Amino acid sequence: MKTFLVSLLLSFACVFPAAAAIDTYEFDTKADQERFRSLIEELRCPKCQNQNIADSDAEISLDMRDLTYRMMIEDGKTNDEIVAYLVDRYGDFVRYKPPVDKRTLLLWYGPFALLALALLILVVVVARRRKAVTALGENALSAAEQQRIQQLIEQTRENK
Repeated sequence: MKTFLVSLLLSFACVFPAAAAIDTYEFDTKADQERFRSLIEELRCPKCQNQNIADSDAEISLDMRDLTYRMMIEDGKTNDEIVAYLVDRYGDFVRYKPPVDKRTLLLWYGPFALLALALLILVVVVARRRKAVTALGENALSAAEQQRIQQLIEQTRENK
């Protein structure tokens, strides 16, 4: 029974520190809270690279969340101003949807160009195969030629 209680206490001890890592910010209205939540979910962590700053535990994400909160609540900045500041500071990488400009054309249109190239290659390969099959059909032996080959095969068998 003692081992059961000890293991139960140890499992609770492992759970509680995880719950303590939640950030707490105070908001005047529910709309401000939702605005903050949507803003930090659309910004990417520069360190983690695959998580938004809302889900990341990296130190830089914590700083970015605090900065976003201060700019939004204390300074009264709009979402566009906050995003513009963070882009100036960390680059376009902090956006999950970077803007379409000459630097990001390949990012936005590259997959479509590769798809078009793959379809073009597929069309060329299929056309060449059809042409080869058609050429084989034209080079097929006539009935008289096939009959002559059968006669030669039978003669070879008889001679053995």
